Amino acid sequence: MAGFTYDKTVQAAFTGTSINLLSSNVKTALVRNYTPSKASHEFLSDVTGGGGGTIVATSANLTGKTMTGKVFDANDTLFSAVPAGAACAHVVTYIDTGSAATSRLLTCHDSGGLPVTPNGLDIDCIWDSGTDKIGTF
Repeated sequence: MAGFTYDKTVQAAFTGTSINLLSSNVKTALVRNYTPSKASHEFLSDVTGGGGGTIVATSANLTGKTMTGKVFDANDTLFSAVPAGAACAHVVTYIDTGSAATSRLLTCHDSGGLPVTPNGLDIDCIWDSGTDKIGTF
C-alpha cells in the first residue's frame, strides 16, 4: 500500500514536538471523497475540513508496532462491519488523542486494494511488505 508521510508531521518531529509512534495510540481511518494535501494537512480534522472527506470507519489501535531506522510498521488491521456506501479511496494513519483537532496525521495511502466499496462486511487493511511499510519518517 503506497502512500506518503504528511510534511507537517515530519516538520513537527524535527522542530521539537515529541512523536513516539510506539507508545502513542496510532489508528487508521478509511476515508471517502478526500482530497489530501501532503504539505498542509496536519490533523484528522483537516481530512473532513479542508480535505472534504468523510471518515467511514476507524480501526482499533495498531498492534505490533515497530520502528526500524526511520521506517514505521505494524500488524495488518481490520475495519469491522463497514457500512455499505460509495467507494473509499484513502486510508490515513494518525495519532489518536481523542480529538480530531489534535490527532496528528501520519500517512495517507491510496493504492494496494484502494479504492474499496464497503458492503457492510469487514475490510482488511494490509500494509506494504516492501521497504516503506506504513511510512518512512
